[in-house]
Amino acid sequence: MAQPAFDWSLVRSFLAVLDAGSLLGAARATGAQQPTLSRHIAELERQLGSPLFERTGRGVVPTAAALAIVDAARQMQAGAEQLGRGLQRTRDATSGSVRLSTSVAAAAWLLPPALAELRVAEPGIQVELVASNAITNLLRREADIAVRMVRPAQASLVARKIGDMPLVVAAHERYLQRAGTPRAPAELFGHTLIGFDRDDGILRGFAAMGYPVTRDQFALRTDDQIAYGRLVAEGAGIGFVAAYAQRLWPGVVPLLPMLKLPSLPVWLAVHREIRGNRVVRRVFDFLAEALPPRLAG
Repeated sequence: MAQPAFDWSLVRSFLAVLDAGSLLGAARATGAQQPTLSRHIAELERQLGSPLFERTGRGVVPTAAALAIVDAARQMQAGAEQLGRGLQRTRDATSGSVRLSTSVAAAAWLLPPALAELRVAEPGIQVELVASNAITNLLRREADIAVRMVRPAQASLVARKIGDMPLVVAAHERYLQRAGTPRAPAELFGHTLIGFDRDDGILRGFAAMGYPVTRDQFALRTDDQIAYGRLVAEGAGIGFVAAYAQRLWPGVVPLLPMLKLPSLPVWLAVHREIRGNRVVRRVFDFLAEALPPRLAG
């Protein structure tokens, strides 16, 4: 005949009464009701066919039967606690998939080291890295988190500024050996400059610093950020790049420290409705901590 399933709560109540020395003390220690504890002891005594405690004026005293099962009960208690800790770790484990969007340049040079650290810290999290310059992907739910160099204006997005991205004038040593090193901003215009094609960001930046320039003054032009960086890294000319990226390219050195290029703000953005997701929140907080030191160098 099959034995009925054993109720662990009976043993738990037995150990609480044993350790406290009374039903009242056990109730105080565990938060259980005294009648419940008394009922559990009575049921365990019925199953064992032997009394477990002798009642005294001050509490209870364990019988020989009780002392005979103490070690086994302790082992059950330890096993139950270990099982509880394992279940809690499972509940607390961070696992799932997060879709992360950022610019093409940041996807190539800024994010990879931070994501490598995230993999070590959170092996249960899968990251889908989307290299895109469009902010609309958050609104369309095409991404969970975005790293952007402009603050999102949409009310449905929650954004946190995590730092500023310094820009520098830079060139490879091979180019400087061939063409010379500019010592003043005005000398730039005697060099091969690398600019953007349709993007007028560099033109506006020069104009804001009092150096109005035209598109034709840039002998090499591209709006592709990866191609732009490679042109600088290969010694094609002088470019204007993020300081964190310049440090990643061997042989590329910063120039004209007196020419203070405006920094770009860096924002983390997430859709308001999913910011409470535990996995998304973990990646958001991790990047908020990991990226600022990389931006500042």
